[in-house]
Parts: sequence; structure tokens; C-alpha cells
Amino acid sequence: MAAMSDSDLTLVGLRDLDDEALAAAYAPLGEPWLRVNFVSTVDGAAQGDDGLSKSINNDADKRVFDLLRAQADCLVVGAGTLRAEEYMVPPLPIVVVSRSGRVPESLAGAPPGRVTMATVATAPHLAESRALVGPEQLLVLGEDQVDLVALKAELAARGWMDQLCEGGPHLFGSLAAAGVVDELCHTIVPRLIGGQHLRILAGVDIDVALEPVSLLEQDGTILGRWLVSR
Repeated sequence: MAAMSDSDLTLVGLRDLDDEALAAAYAPLGEPWLRVNFVSTVDGAAQGDDGLSKSINNDADKRVFDLLRAQADCLVVGAGTLRAEEYMVPPLPIVVVSRSGRVPESLAGAPPGRVTMATVATAPHLAESRALVGPEQLLVLGEDQVDLVALKAELAARGWMDQLCEGGPHLFGSLAAAGVVDELCHTIVPRLIGGQHLRILAGVDIDVALEPVSLLEQDGTILGRWLVSR
């Protein structure tokens, strides 16, 4: 599916799409394919007053959230977001990105092979992670910073072609700066939060062009697919 021009882009009702049509609308456009999924308010807040994204999402966002997870081969998430959002072990493999190499407590009891740690050679919790996730699931990619280009390639080599990142904003910034993001799935909920809240991307100064693929709407919520221009 090619990106649409402004004249071709039509707002489609999310409720008008059954599950099969929605899956086709969000089919990956290549291999390997790394997409990032975020929700924010109209004024750009990626979290509610409790500091969590779950306090601003809604049923429309949840439907696409569940679909993207169902399509994905693996989930890529920063360790800080995993702790803040209190992630439990998902049904698909989860890749923790962490410079400290520390496995979040909520994932420590995961079944063998379910959690992969992507970290660095200088990580203070390297030995601890190796014992928890196993040597095959420990990816040491870089000396002080996780090599995200190498991470995408390593996940693809394991057969995980559809790679889904759910944040956080700093990991998204690093992935975008590394040039490995293929697509942004962005839900805008019809709310204003105000105050000092994280945006969906943080930590880097970048200017990346995006091309719209589709826009869906339900009860004022806008769900967009955006390709990263190469």
C-alpha cells in the first residue's frame, strides 16, 4: 500500500471496518517493519495527570492497540516505560531496551524465552539479566548506548519481522534519530490536558518528514498511520 497524497486521504469511520478490514488497513508494508504506537491528547500530552498513557486512551485506541499487538512478532519497550506503566508479561515476546540491563520486576517471572534484554556491555545488571532471561535472550549491543540499528537487524534475524514499539517517548526519539522507524501509529483523543506532560517523542532534536497512509475516526478520536519518509 503506497502512502496517499493529501487529495486521496479520506477520514474513515473506525466502526465501518470489521476486524478483517481493520487488519488489512494496518498490514505491515515491508520486512522488517518497525512501527511505533502512541496515544496523545489534542494538545500533545502523551500521559494523563497520573503520568500514565492508560489514563488518556479509550475504546477506539484500545481496538487498534490490540490489533497491532496481534499482528506483531515482538514488542519493543523501554525499561522505564515498562516499570511506569506496570506491564505484565504479554502473550508475544517482549524486548526490554535498557542501558542498566535490569529486568523490570513485573517481567522477572516470565516463561523462558518470553523476555529478551537489549542492553550494553557496561550495564551494571548484566550478570543478573543473563541469569533471569538466559544467555540466548541477552543482546549486548554497544558499549554505552544500545545500537538500535543492530537491534532491529537482530530481531529480524530471529524471525521477528513485525516489530512493535510502545515507547516510551525517549526510546521513540532514539529510534527515530537512528533512522530505524518505518511507521508511526498515532491516536489523538479529543481531550485537552495542559500542564507539563511528556510528548510522544522526547530526548532528541530531530526533524523527520512523515507521509499519511490512513486516518480513522470514532467519537472524535482520530487514529492515523504515518510512514517515515526516507
